Parts: sequence; C-alpha cells; structure tokens
Amino acid sequence: MKKILVITYYWPPSGGAGVQRWLKFVKYLPEYGYEPVVLTVDEESASYAQMDQSLAGEVDPRIKVVRTPSFEPYNLYLKLSGKKEIPFGGFTNEGSVSFLQRIFRFIRGNLFIPDPRKGWNRYALKAAKKIADQEKIEAVITTGPPHSTHLIGYHLKKSRGIKWIADFRDPWTDIYYYKDLSHTSLAKRYDRKLESKVLNSCDKVITVGYELKKLLESKMETGERRRETGNASPVSSKVHVITNGYDTEDFKNQKPSPVSGLPSPVSDLKFYITYAGTISSYYRMEGFIDALADLPEEIRQQIYVRFVGNISPVVNDLFAKAGLSSQIEMTGYVAHDISIDYLFQSGALLLLIPDVSENKGILTGKFFEYLATGKPILAIGPTDGDVAEILKESGAGFIYPYDDVAAIKECIFGLFNDKREAYGSSQAIEKYSRKSLAGVLAGIIDELKNEEFKTTYKRELRIKN
Repeated sequence: MKKILVITYYWPPSGGAGVQRWLKFVKYLPEYGYEPVVLTVDEESASYAQMDQSLAGEVDPRIKVVRTPSFEPYNLYLKLSGKKEIPFGGFTNEGSVSFLQRIFRFIRGNLFIPDPRKGWNRYALKAAKKIADQEKIEAVITTGPPHSTHLIGYHLKKSRGIKWIADFRDPWTDIYYYKDLSHTSLAKRYDRKLESKVLNSCDKVITVGYELKKLLESKMETGERRRETGNASPVSSKVHVITNGYDTEDFKNQKPSPVSGLPSPVSDLKFYITYAGTISSYYRMEGFIDALADLPEEIRQQIYVRFVGNISPVVNDLFAKAGLSSQIEMTGYVAHDISIDYLFQSGALLLLIPDVSENKGILTGKFFEYLATGKPILAIGPTDGDVAEILKESGAGFIYPYDDVAAIKECIFGLFNDKREAYGSSQAIEKYSRKSLAGVLAGIIDELKNEEFKTTYKRELRIKN
C-alpha cells in the first residue's frame, strides 16, 4: 500500500456534505492501492456547524486518524453573541442581520483571512510534518472549505517537497456569500494572494464541477509568468473534475417506506416533495411556491413539501404568505442515514440552486444521492449549468428557471400523476458512485507519481550528460 496524507477539517462526528466526500474517498482508496492517513481537528476543539454521530461508524478502524487541538474564534463568537449555532455559509443561517452581527461579519472578513478555522493550521502543520516523516507519505491532499487548510499543504510541500493535491469543494474568493463579509480592499487583495499562491503552488487541483474548473483555471499563471515561477505543469493538465457522488452501500437496504417517527406517515393521499440540505436567502423558491399555490385545490391539498436540514426562517414566512403553511414539514438536521430514508419515501425531490454568480457550477453532494434513489428530481436554477447537463444525460429529472411558474406548475402536476417506479438511466448514474470516483482519484495520484518519475529521470539524465 502506498501511503497518502488526507488533511481535512471536517471529519466525523462532524456532519454535512463536506464530510461525506472525503469519508467515502478514504473508504474506497485502499481498493486502488492507497492507504490514507487522515489528519483532522480534535472534536473537543472544533467548531462544527452540524454534528452526525452516525458517520463515525463508517470510519474503518484500520485507518489511522490523527487529531490535533485548534484555536477556534467561532466558539468565542457563540459566547459573545448568545447564539446557539455555529455560523455557516457566511452567516446565512442567522436570518436578519443586527448591528452586532454586522460587526462580527466585518471582524470575520478582515481579521480572519482566509477564514476563522486558520487557528487549526499551526497545530495541524506540526502534526503533518511528523506524519510525513514517520509514515513515508507519497502525496498529501488538502480539502477546502475551510480554504485555510490548503495553506497547511503549501507549507508541507515547501518544507518536505511532497507532492500536493488541493481539493476545492467550493470557490474561495468567489463563493456566493463572499460579498457579505465586508472585506476591505486590502483584505480582498491579501485573500486573493493566498488563493493564487495555493492554486499555483500545488501539483494538482481537483474540484467538483466543470464550471468551477474553468473558474479555477482562470486564476492560474499561464505562459511566460508560469515559466518564470518554475511551475512546470500546464494549467490544462493540472485541474481535474471529480464530482461528489453516492455510496451504493448507503442505498442497498433502502426501499420506499415510511421513516420511523415521521409525524405524518406516507399514504396514498399525500404526495411528498422533499428538499434535503441547507437553505439561505440566496435560494430563490418563490417561483416554486407560486406554482404550488396555483395548482387546483383538490391536487394542492395532497402535496406536501418536506425540508430536511438547516432551513432559513425565511422559508416559513414565504409559505405562510402563500397560505401554504399547513403543507410544509421541517425536520431540522438529521443523521445521514435518516435523510436517505426521507428521500426514499418521497414522490419527488426538490433541488434549489442559489441565485448567485458562478451558480452554473454548483453541484451539491445531495444531488447525487437524489440520483441514486431513482426518484424524479425537480431542479430550479440555471438551465445551462452542470446540474442541467447531468439531468439531461441521465434522464433523472427536470430543471427550470427561477421564475418560470407555468413550467414548474406543469412539472409538479405531471409528477403527481406519474406512476413510474424509477427515473434515470442506471448506466449514466453508476459512474457517480463513490467507489468509481475513488478510482478516478487514484488515477490522478498515479499520474502525479509518474510525472515525478519523469522529472527525476530527466534531471538525472541532464546531470549525467
């Protein structure tokens, strides 16, 4: 087994999509000849926005996991603000913004660059150097957000010369809530400098979608400037797309059945449209609500919308204004296995893509679990982005612009009356299994090692001649 070091802030018992991606890669990489060593933060020091104890059971006990302390400003924020939840998504889970919150956002945007989790770096870097020396690590992978984690990879490569892959699950200075953090022009310049340093210093970049790939490539040095800095890897061969996916083992025992403890069990008289994930003010759903409200009353009364996850209070207000309060259910955040149960006992699945710049490249982890259920997907967002392309390729659902009320209404009506057992081509969907995607990652690591061999061979040949 060739050993690689995976540096990730989010790891069980943390919950959320960021955990799923690397939990599954680590699970399947040994099947391709790589033994991961995981470096993460100690849960007692961490500031996790979501917790999911059930995920700890998915960590193979043979995998070495090293945890370190951290300094976490968000824990101090909770004490000073009186809040009960760690902020996430640029404070988008906090609803209306008070004067005190504006001050906290300014502090976050200007004193903690690139993010408040950078307090983990000095502990993690010390541990990473020790692991690299003891375990004979062949490559290191850092994943962000938090993007401060990539700086650990930067310093490890600089001090140990280890090949380094940076995984971008989200944009850095282009993330949708960036403008809400009140950066000064000086802070923005410094943040972009760090972003550029990471992108141009790492050996490979992997990311979750093709639009984000284009964005990251646009920020890289090219041509003469690249040669001046000694960055030999062409941009075109440096950035690779490995989407999020689904784990077949999470679905093998699933079948459309009521979830234990569900307030309103599924029956023939109720058609559930389920949304799983987070929702902030950037997730426009007025078109969906208007379409639902415009359905004939005898049909509308049989349709219920269930939200599974951390949902902005704004959602309740929108449904109330439309007179639909009695037809929504809020579960709050639930364990991952329970969230999958909710998906299976739905008539259709709702996917909302934030109405922000660069949203064509947003591909959430939950989307791929939607695909795996075989349930029809109703997506609302850009009709020429990555989600639209996969829906077209797989035949797993439909996507409409935010304000196309007539089309959304017609789709809901059609799904309500459709009796098909499953949607989507199994062949088109299977390539998004976590096991298959881990194989793609292993291929990129192999490629990295081959490039290192070729570079070493050419150097030795020059010396010999």
